[in-house]
Amino acid sequence: MPDTRTNTIVCFGEALIDFLAEPPQPGEARNFRQFAGGAPANAAVAVAKLGGQCEFVGMLGEDMFGDFLLDSLRDAGAGVRYVRRTAVARTALAFVSLDAHGERSFSFYRPPAADLLFRDADFDDACFAGAGIFHVCSNSLTDAEIAAATLSGMARARASGALVSIDLNLRPALWPDAAPRLRVLWQALEAADLVKLSREELDYLREGRLGDGEVIARLLRNARLVLITDGGAPLRWHVREHNGEVASFTVKAIDTTAAGDAFIGGLLSQLQRHGVDARGFDAFLADTRALERCLRYASACGALAVTRHGAFAALPSHAEALALLGETVAA
Repeated sequence: MPDTRTNTIVCFGEALIDFLAEPPQPGEARNFRQFAGGAPANAAVAVAKLGGQCEFVGMLGEDMFGDFLLDSLRDAGAGVRYVRRTAVARTALAFVSLDAHGERSFSFYRPPAADLLFRDADFDDACFAGAGIFHVCSNSLTDAEIAAATLSGMARARASGALVSIDLNLRPALWPDAAPRLRVLWQALEAADLVKLSREELDYLREGRLGDGEVIARLLRNARLVLITDGGAPLRWHVREHNGEVASFTVKAIDTTAAGDAFIGGLLSQLQRHGVDARGFDAFLADTRALERCLRYASACGALAVTRHGAFAALPSHAEALALLGETVAA
């Protein structure tokens, strides 16, 4: 039977509104600027702005914020044909403040929220049939029913032949008692081919008693590529046979909100550009130079994102990423 997949990148999970706090002015009420955001939505927009083909899948509220997110996704070039809407709950909100180094603090208004109401029955079979890569984050694991939908989506994507990717993007404040459940996190991590963690997320998985190597070894029982980011420190990559590092870029950070999403969007777009899916992933990983070129490109995307405010608004174009790398767009 011929392969009918189109190699589309499908990003599943939450889309929400980031209200970014502006510096307070003496004698004036504090103002907030509205930005479209949400980690998997950011990743979808990152792919689209880099010239890739992608679809965002999730549930939006039937409210003005849901309208804004749908328009923002569409305007950025991300596919929205599999987006669902609900009047049962409102679109999630996040209020974001920044310190002098652009590091974020979040106050979330979720739950209740529309994105948590997505169920397995809301998936369209066509989104799996066309997927070359299926990408998720952990914010759709915080409630039992949306977690079940996420894990089902990952299983259905794998069964259809897609490469399964997860960026943990851990936000403890979104979990009951601000305590992410390790059992469900590991269920998702062990269902992925590609795993991206921050240094802090790796520490969380260590549970205060495991070494880095023990966690990475467990991840690599199922995953084929594990990535560890650490701010301005070199990126660490691990495959089953070997590992390495890729240097980061030195930039002036003003807002780190979408850095990880820009990074993963950059990497997934490079995999798509090179025609890499689940079947070709091992062969791609065997070429260390090709892998590190793609990781360097992804790092450039992440670096550019922190130099701008917002999430969707901060994500770079392919030309901008190449310019930071010292390359030019081919004619």
